[in-house]
Amino acid sequence: MSRRRRAVKREIDPDPVYKSTLLAKFINKVMECGKKSIARRIIYNALEKFAQKVKSDNPLEAFEQALENAKPALEVKSRRIGGATYQVPIEIPQNRRISMAMRWIIAFSRAKTGRSMEDGLAIELVDCFNNQGSTIKKKDDTHRMAEANKAFAHYKW
Repeated sequence: MSRRRRAVKREIDPDPVYKSTLLAKFINKVMECGKKSIARRIIYNALEKFAQKVKSDNPLEAFEQALENAKPALEVKSRRIGGATYQVPIEIPQNRRISMAMRWIIAFSRAKTGRSMEDGLAIELVDCFNNQGSTIKKKDDTHRMAEANKAFAHYKW
């Protein structure tokens, strides 16, 4: 009998402006040191700038489309068999896809030097919306790595 308890996923309350749990999760990922009000301000201002740049009247739909474009489908996991370590391609569960895409978007937004987080986030979201930029390159690299190691797919567990 397993001694581990199954992790219970907590429900996240939707954000107050757009009533979206996806956006609330994104706000929580941007938040540093527990300062949610600052994270919300950054996200909402970035969404407004993003919506203006892509000429969308609904920023939430445009955000969801950008996130959809950034989500990876495959990744590789190291699997040790005998004395060798193989990079085995696996499909990513939906909640991890969303989490990885958010993490990549935020990381590349923070990496843009000389810009505020709002501007960097807006630019990165525009790039994701248009299927270009650092986040999309990271996704393509992940897919390319999985495709290159397709021969080891039978080692899935």
